[in-house]
Amino acid sequence: MSSRTSGAAGSEGPFAVDPLDRSAVAAVGLITLFVVALATAQLTAAKVIALPLPFALPVVGAEITLPGAALAYALTFLASDAYAELYGRRATQVVVNVAFLANFLVLALVWSTLVAPGVNPEVAAAFDTALGPAANVVAGSLLAYVVSQNWDVFVFHAIRDRTGEGLLWLRNIASTASSQAIDTAIFVGVAFYAAPLLLGSGDPLPGSVLVALGLGQYLLKLAIAVLDTPIVYLVVGLVRD
Repeated sequence: MSSRTSGAAGSEGPFAVDPLDRSAVAAVGLITLFVVALATAQLTAAKVIALPLPFALPVVGAEITLPGAALAYALTFLASDAYAELYGRRATQVVVNVAFLANFLVLALVWSTLVAPGVNPEVAAAFDTALGPAANVVAGSLLAYVVSQNWDVFVFHAIRDRTGEGLLWLRNIASTASSQAIDTAIFVGVAFYAAPLLLGSGDPLPGSVLVALGLGQYLLKLAIAVLDTPIVYLVVGLVRD
């Protein structure tokens, strides 16, 4: 490659526009939010939390039980929907699938730290407990991610093709609601039933517990999908204005 060609390519950087252009900054910001939220979800998935409700719900009961990753993971759908609206289906699919591969880098780095000998055995044991999620959780979360995120992008643009630029709220809620249902079903089914049954790593949860666990997670994710719609509008409006 000639120095002239190299210099020209380098002057453009990752964007053939001013790096301080509003659209370029938004693209970097949304991708960063997506990747950070996804990495955080992987690191917090092993902890199961219980959120008390002001009243009992059928099947779910008086509290919602869900993995600690639920909030962080919900942010990935906010980021991907805003990115999809601004930059299109193909660009969003690239982000989703490259981030999926980046999951394995995160896991490899965490596991390499876990297997390295520690100076303090107690600290090493606590570190292993906090950051060493079971294979069941890892398998469930990775499979759920790659299926649900690609479905989210597909539905978002299928609705956009039929409605045009209007009704952003509809495609944001519909794509996220359907993809979160898929995500929850796959994650709960694999992590707490299929993986323990097939891998022999723990006991599968009873069907009634699986339904309660999945429904509780989905209700919270659905609420977040509705609440994040104004934020998607705000981000898209700031970039387009």
